[in-house]
Amino acid sequence: MKPIITWVVVADGAEARVLENRGPGKGLVPVKGLHFSQPRLRAQDIVTDRPGRSFSSVGHGRSAVEPHTDPVAYLEHGFAKRVAEALKAAHSEGAFDRLIIAAEPVSLGNLREVLCDAVDKTVMAELPKDLTKVPLADLPRHFEDILAV
Repeated sequence: MKPIITWVVVADGAEARVLENRGPGKGLVPVKGLHFSQPRLRAQDIVTDRPGRSFSSVGHGRSAVEPHTDPVAYLEHGFAKRVAEALKAAHSEGAFDRLIIAAEPVSLGNLREVLCDAVDKTVMAELPKDLTKVPLADLPRHFEDILAV
């Protein structure tokens, strides 16, 4: 009988790692090649130019034009898309049966927004927590109520 393979995604807006559980008492093992990271940048690091200027529609005034998108949110959303694409590819190959996502709330929302339907159906639990800094040895206790690690 084939074991039920559960993947656990631990993520925030700039780092994500995927761990695998192959059954009760088997622990969590990192999945090779599925550790994602990008630099943690602030808006001032991303947008270094001064904002554009625009003339007032009435009078002679000018004012700065605010960007329509928060550059940090834009980067984090793109990061979530990369993680979701990797999960989609792995799921289409039959790499996992169930998925648990543990991410800080904004990243969890970004990830949920970009998951394809097939991967979305495998999600068995979500934890709105940032566990990216938790050592691998301490992670199982965060999933005790969800998974027999």
